[in-house]
Amino acid sequence: MPKYNYFAKSLDGREKSGIVEVESIEELNNLLKKEGYFLVDAKEIRKREFYFPWTRISLKDKLFFIRNLKVMISAGLSLTKALDTLFSQTKNKKFKTIISNIKKDIEKGESFSLALAKFPKVFPEIFVNMIKAGEETGNLEKSLETLGNFLEKEYEMRSKIIGALVYPAFVICVMIAIGILMLVFVVPKLNSLFADLNVPLPKTTRFVIFLGNFFLKNSIFIILGLFLFFLFFSYFLKKESGKKAWSLFLLKFPFISSIVKNSNLASISRTFGHLHSVAIPLPQSLQITANILGNFYYKNSLMVASERIKKGEKLSEILKNFGNLYPPVFVEMIAVGEETGETSSILEKMADFYTQEIEKLTKTLSSILEPLIIVFIGIFVGFFVISMIQPLYSLLEGVK
Repeated sequence: MPKYNYFAKSLDGREKSGIVEVESIEELNNLLKKEGYFLVDAKEIRKREFYFPWTRISLKDKLFFIRNLKVMISAGLSLTKALDTLFSQTKNKKFKTIISNIKKDIEKGESFSLALAKFPKVFPEIFVNMIKAGEETGNLEKSLETLGNFLEKEYEMRSKIIGALVYPAFVICVMIAIGILMLVFVVPKLNSLFADLNVPLPKTTRFVIFLGNFFLKNSIFIILGLFLFFLFFSYFLKKESGKKAWSLFLLKFPFISSIVKNSNLASISRTFGHLHSVAIPLPQSLQITANILGNFYYKNSLMVASERIKKGEKLSEILKNFGNLYPPVFVEMIAVGEETGETSSILEKMADFYTQEIEKLTKTLSSILEPLIIVFIGIFVGFFVISMIQPLYSLLEGVK
């Protein structure tokens, strides 16, 4: 039975508040009326559940939710029954709680879109507006299908980008870990051996031994320093100046900048196109699209465009002022869409085009990084082995 934190008043001005356990707000209202009070405000106290700090709702979880919800609605299940089924199928505890709360809100008479809007970090504005459009037109199933297609393409695009970066990042991290372990555990033993044999050490060997001793003596400070660095870096990225600096770095870094630009253009085309297709006002569509972007400069350009469109300017003319972000072909295609009234279909084609460009870029990146990583590992291992073996060769030559 739910609990409510309420505030009530009587006709003579007396006030009453507290927490009560009742079946519904209607029951609470009736109880207060019997006591001579009328209900002013009541909020349900929802049970807080423990989640690990890193618990999150992934794009894959959302895609599973939308796709399965669409199938069940198509099969004739009621929305609450479909949500019940999804609640039992979902493994993510945080998401289970959210689904349960959405179902409760719908049972109280709220719309599905309004229930979703209470969780903006999980269901951004594009979710809410697409579902709202389906509710208003009486075709929720179609809206869910459109939203599912949108999420699927976004998921595929992100997977390609992450897939291209995971392998080199993993190899580099493993190599660094192995290097540190060798410096901490292997080098000190060899150092003591060289000291006992009184062998003259070359500069490279002395450098490796110095690194080993440094890591061994300062391991706690190094770990603490790395932790503080990542803490500061994450805090820095939350500030506007940090977002600007990081976004600019990604837009200027060779090769990575092409992936960043194409991924933002694909997301803008796809999101804006979907919102435009359900007749959401242009300024609002641009604001919603801006809110899903991670890059500060692309986000800012759309917010500026949203304000200037309200003054009667054309989107294509506005985007020309951001030539470093939007290539001429993108702006020209927007202009064609404005003239022909086919903006939605043109944006969808552009989204597919930029997604294909990302696929080509990620394949090229993988083909470039793999041999470079092999060469880098070879140099790293070769330097270490030569540095450690060279004194032993010197010793053998001395014996001869």
